[in-house]
Amino acid sequence: MVLAAVIVSLVSLLPVGFVIWIGIQTGWETASALIFRPRVGELLINTALLLAVTIPISIILAVMLAWLTERTDLRGARIWSWFAVAPLAVPAFVQSYAWVSLIPGLHGLFGGVLVSVLAYFPFLYLPVSAQLRRLDPAIEDAAASLGNGPWRVFFFAVLPQLRLAICGGSLLIGLHLLAEYGLYVMIRFDTFTTAIVDQFQSAFNGPAANMLGGVLVICCFGLLSLEALLRGNERYARVGSGAPRDTMKQRLGLLAVPAFLICLITAGLSLGVPFVTLARWLSIGGMDSWRLDLIGMALGQTIIFAVAGALLTTIITVPMAWLSVRAPGRFQRIMEACHYYVGSLPGVVVALALVTVTVRVALPLYQTVFTLLLAYALLFLPRSLVGLRASIAQVPVELEQAAMALGRSPAQAVRQITMRLAAPGVAVSMALVGLGITNELTATLMLAPNGTRTLAMQFWSLTSEIDYVGAAPYALMMVLLSLPMTLLLYAQSKRFGGR
Repeated sequence: MVLAAVIVSLVSLLPVGFVIWIGIQTGWETASALIFRPRVGELLINTALLLAVTIPISIILAVMLAWLTERTDLRGARIWSWFAVAPLAVPAFVQSYAWVSLIPGLHGLFGGVLVSVLAYFPFLYLPVSAQLRRLDPAIEDAAASLGNGPWRVFFFAVLPQLRLAICGGSLLIGLHLLAEYGLYVMIRFDTFTTAIVDQFQSAFNGPAANMLGGVLVICCFGLLSLEALLRGNERYARVGSGAPRDTMKQRLGLLAVPAFLICLITAGLSLGVPFVTLARWLSIGGMDSWRLDLIGMALGQTIIFAVAGALLTTIITVPMAWLSVRAPGRFQRIMEACHYYVGSLPGVVVALALVTVTVRVALPLYQTVFTLLLAYALLFLPRSLVGLRASIAQVPVELEQAAMALGRSPAQAVRQITMRLAAPGVAVSMALVGLGITNELTATLMLAPNGTRTLAMQFWSLTSEIDYVGAAPYALMMVLLSLPMTLLLYAQSKRFGGR
């Protein structure tokens, strides 16, 4: 396990090694002049504000929706829980264009926070809602029997047990905020990622862009350190006599109407706005906008890349996820950081690193499917690791020890016991990676073999030419392709909680 995790960690260091190598070639004087300038300070403030505002709002919204749909007698809770997951099927850049179409003046930090929360809060809702379903209500009963009211029971007995899910989901959102490009370009909000892409477009592989990439790596390390500090090393699995009973639904009473409005408004903002915009595009274009030959080719290639990339990413993530739970330590933290940091880099930096390596070391791999799948695996390691880690953490280590005591080898115990019980997390991780690959743009543009045309590539190409009517069918196909994976996330999340 350690050897496999080390190999993946070393491969994931390729992009940061590329940035460091470019920095050494650039020289200290030029590098310091490019880093310590007002523009970098402005980008740093924008990125910090985006993280500081978006993540807390996403936590509050996700925890509130998860509590309403899982622990209360909210009418239509199953439908609202599906609506809380469905925004994952809408690409972030489709969300941003829908809002810009609705409110042309929606720009800057407020617009970036609004669209980011609506696009990414499901990454928190999924693990939090799954964890709420698995909590033993006996702990809450014990807290209530000591004289604590409902609010104190929630904040001191329930919320601490959600820490692993909240930290993992928040880290996932934070990494997406650091790496997102299309969303903020349409909102006209400058971040490190948008500045890096602009620099690369103006001067391919320019030193300024690479220095900005170095600062972005430092931001990622800061985010990883904060998450590791808040996560802790507490145990979350339950072993003991008996079994946890089903939780009792709390009656909302007078709060039923406000709770219903919260769910309705969230669904309307995150789903209603983009679907209304897409309907308007399609109605304007009519049947003339449907180029079935081009759309069919783009759809087929997108499906192939999504399935292959999700399978590869999940397989190479299993060793690190198992070590993260079963053998935590300083060395493990370092390897885990290697898995996470690459997810914060924009796809263009990862792509350029792989272009440089393949051209100078392994030219036959340049612009091949293997290199493209490797880029997908590096970009979406955090998505896979968060889901696998949370799922493995719910499997008591005593079960592995019992299997080995009965004659199983350690490898057999992990394969036959741990991974079988963690199967829902594996499926969720693959679906999350597949969603990301379906909507990935920059790495695909730079690394895909000649003739490749995915749905995201076609959509972005047409929107860049201001052909929003022609881009509408591709946007709709991306949403329809993402819906089954989103449904799988929802179904596995329910099964993960024993339903």
